[in-house]
Amino acid sequence: MDLQQLRYVVAVAATASFTRAAATCFVTQSALSHRIAALEREIGQRLFVRTSRSVALTEAGEAFLTHARAAVSSADQAVEEAAAASGAIVGVLRLGVIPTVTAIDVAGALRAYRAAHPSSRVEMRMGNSDALIAAIRSRELDVAVLGLREGAVPDGVASRTLATERLQAVFSADHRLAAATSVDLADLAGELFADFPAGTAGRMQSDVAFRAAGVERDVAFEADSAELILDLVASGLAVTLLARGVVRRSVARVAAVDVRDGPARSEYLAWHATDPRSAARAFLNIASDRLA
Repeated sequence: MDLQQLRYVVAVAATASFTRAAATCFVTQSALSHRIAALEREIGQRLFVRTSRSVALTEAGEAFLTHARAAVSSADQAVEEAAAASGAIVGVLRLGVIPTVTAIDVAGALRAYRAAHPSSRVEMRMGNSDALIAAIRSRELDVAVLGLREGAVPDGVASRTLATERLQAVFSADHRLAAATSVDLADLAGELFADFPAGTAGRMQSDVAFRAAGVERDVAFEADSAELILDLVASGLAVTLLARGVVRRSVARVAAVDVRDGPARSEYLAWHATDPRSAARAFLNIASDRLA
């Protein structure tokens, strides 16, 4: 058994395909299949069930995969830490961001990171804060920018607060409240709302505020995209609550109004609580310098 065989197992499990796994590992499918078959003979267990249309892990494969992933991750981290000891950052920086990030110039920070560490690859994905936190815990991500309701601290990860901003009520330009200087949550009773999906951190900040105010609201439209939410509002189909910075950068034809008893949203930079990778530490240093 060798490390390359473990990499092949991890790749097949991730892609559910010997063909796609071979492509990601830059080997021929026959070579990859041969090495996995040799590994199965060595350990005396079938790791994958193969059909003409699909590849699935066996029960033994599920058990083996957990340790294979850990071994591959440890080997990669050993290489990265050895390079970091001499001042070089290699490997992949995996960054997660919420779709409504405003507290940090993500593109600018990544540009500075790539300039300082050209041997490191950057991968970025977008998602809601709860999913990003879980991905950091499981080491699928190294660093993430999160958005949580004021006072809610990211659980199970290390973090620092980037900024806290109030949410504003957002209306179409011809809405009855578009010209108001400010409103209360009670003024929004009876309106149709557009918001993020129920149960997500982006939705929670508004749900908690309305419950605390004793105001019921009707969320008729759910979307993962702030841009789509603003389009719905601009079309007169709904109203919404969004952070000031998100509304400010929008080109949609909307009116934003302060909410006297409305919620606030805090953005955080988060990373693995106990053992961040060298790429994560390097990015955090750059991000901190840009925020100082």
